Amino acid sequence: MQLAIDLAFATKGQTSPNPSVGAIIVNNGKIAGVGTHLKSGEEHAEDLALQMAGNKAKGATLYVTLEPCSHFGKRPPCINFIIESGIKRVVIGSKDKNPLVAGKGIRELQNANIEVETGILKEKTDQLNQEFNHFIRTNMPFVTLKTAISLDGKMATSAGESKWITGEDARRDVHYYRHQHDAILVGVGTILKDDPLLTTRLPNGGKNPIRIILDHQLRTPIDARVIQDSSAETWIVTGGNISSKKIRLYEQNHVKIIDMANGISLLDLLPRLGELGVTSLFVEGGATVNTIFLNSKLVNQMIVYIATKLIGGSEAPTFFAGEGFQQMKDALNLQLESVERIGADIKIVAQPIHDKNVEDE
Repeated sequence: MQLAIDLAFATKGQTSPNPSVGAIIVNNGKIAGVGTHLKSGEEHAEDLALQMAGNKAKGATLYVTLEPCSHFGKRPPCINFIIESGIKRVVIGSKDKNPLVAGKGIRELQNANIEVETGILKEKTDQLNQEFNHFIRTNMPFVTLKTAISLDGKMATSAGESKWITGEDARRDVHYYRHQHDAILVGVGTILKDDPLLTTRLPNGGKNPIRIILDHQLRTPIDARVIQDSSAETWIVTGGNISSKKIRLYEQNHVKIIDMANGISLLDLLPRLGELGVTSLFVEGGATVNTIFLNSKLVNQMIVYIATKLIGGSEAPTFFAGEGFQQMKDALNLQLESVERIGADIKIVAQPIHDKNVEDE
């Protein structure tokens, strides 16, 4: 199962809106077939593993990270292929949260007298598809907020200089997350200050996310790189009252204006993005955007890179601004997932715990 998880993890970002799935077929203690879903619309992990195993699938055990599908989508259901192959036993990591599947695949396997075992390395297989599971449950994208700060919590100097707080290794790691998400979001302030490209730049290439800009009054310069560069789509979210003439100046093949007539509200925007097929959102904003997301309790995961340097200065910005919490019991608590060293920097991955407070000791 761990090998199946590793195979599936290697495809994160490629399979959206489908989950990442890995499959291994073992016959007499030997691996007979392996497979992983590579892209939406293409063959599923189980199909590929069965093709590789051929006749060796008969009487074998199939290890798969996610419950096999039992419905027709872009591909026929995997259940039929598994039953026809003569597989004797299926070991499943997680049950599928998709109501079109949700236990139906397991029941069909059992009805075909195939032994089924579930929940193997479930915590890892659930985490593998946390974005997909969240989207299926809420119809909104899974939100990851990323920030880079100094050891004393500063995003930049008091003069606004922020390049570069972290080292090259940490910055490269950020591009892996861009590759894995459907969209990346920033505020117009980031565009005006840095004129970023907001694409994925990895040694062996990568998938570019849709670039989303929160721009209430449509102040993004027409010559900004996100407008002129066509290597990724750019969606600009405005707050209404923008003239159609001005909007036409921006609309190109890769530029889309999402005009929120009553102003930009994340509670309205995230379901809208879900309707447009965005299942995962990578927020790389400044203090203002970060604060809006955190105060709205819409962040599902935080990734914080901490540089081992001190910046100081009472006017130097922190990544969580606004008025802050007046009482410690109201502070936003986080559940720590991992801490690791990346080059000279520290990377923390954590999940906000909403509506829970630490009790007084």
